[in-house]
Amino acid sequence: MTGRATDTPRWVLHVDLDQFIAAVEVLRHPDLAGRPVIVGGRGDPTERAVVSTASYEARAFGVGSGMPLRIAARKVPDAVILPVDHAAYTAASDEVMATLRAQPDAVVQVLGWDEAFVGVATADPEAYAENLQHAVLARTRLHCSVGIGDTLVRAKNATGFGKPRGRFRLTAENWLDVMGERPTIDLWGVGTKISRRLEALGIRTVRELAVADTAPLAAEFGPKMGPWYRQLGRGDGSNVVDDTPWVARGHSRETTYQQDLVARDAIEAAAQVLLAQVLDDVAAEGRPVVGLGLKVRYAPFLTKTFTRKIAETHDRATVIAEASILLAKIEPDRPVRLLGMRAEMAMPDDAREGHTPTRSGW
Repeated sequence: MTGRATDTPRWVLHVDLDQFIAAVEVLRHPDLAGRPVIVGGRGDPTERAVVSTASYEARAFGVGSGMPLRIAARKVPDAVILPVDHAAYTAASDEVMATLRAQPDAVVQVLGWDEAFVGVATADPEAYAENLQHAVLARTRLHCSVGIGDTLVRAKNATGFGKPRGRFRLTAENWLDVMGERPTIDLWGVGTKISRRLEALGIRTVRELAVADTAPLAAEFGPKMGPWYRQLGRGDGSNVVDDTPWVARGHSRETTYQQDLVARDAIEAAAQVLLAQVLDDVAAEGRPVVGLGLKVRYAPFLTKTFTRKIAETHDRATVIAEASILLAKIEPDRPVRLLGMRAEMAMPDDAREGHTPTRSGW
């Protein structure tokens, strides 16, 4: 966290906009206030698409991000379903981030459209967070929740307890009191697969992970990741908020097809279209490709991913040739409903390399 030397305590604030995309749409269409709003795809539930976000009114019916749009429409027949408008959300996000950067002595690390860490030295983080919320609301008419912590991990986990429109503090002092009996999947950085592997080791709760023996963890997850998961269980880690501009590690494109692709030549042609788009994105950055990824979703909904490291290259033909090795992994005679291609690029020397916010900072 940059700034002048001071004896004032340093805090990490995690700012998370409440139902961001839905809230932006309500601002654009005030008559939608209080109604169940679902945003996804082109706004047509008869097409193959997933929910990008849903208003709290729609969430009350069990609608969530990533749910197929047609299922969401069945759950809430009277919902207003709108198409995704990336430009509108980007513009709103930019206004929010500008507001955060305008706060006194704030160091802002953007995590995405709707969330950011704010590092600040203050004797009263709750008051600072409240003032920040008022500033965001005044400039953008959007509400946000703020998690207050002494590490990035604790601040991020705290936010959920403050939603919506509130504030919550998690520190070393109350971490286990608040989080201890919760399942490990509630931790930022632990997903379904990891929580299941932890459960196989007899670790079900955050408290159990916090006091776990590192030897079994290291045996299961590796000498670095194993101890790191225990650190995560304690909420420990970096308190450094880094405003170094984010540099994309790669570019990807994917498409859900309204009709399954069946013929092999049609599947490969579709993949080549996506790869060409990705390589255009990569060429605009001027960095060499060092890896490739393929995502395939077979009908009805089985998803497989494949990756391949390649020798660093700027040559488009070489990348296309390497991609053909991945495309050969697509199973014959299986209908395909989604394809995705990704290219990983070499990172600049001054980029945030090798870390994530949870893994001891950037």
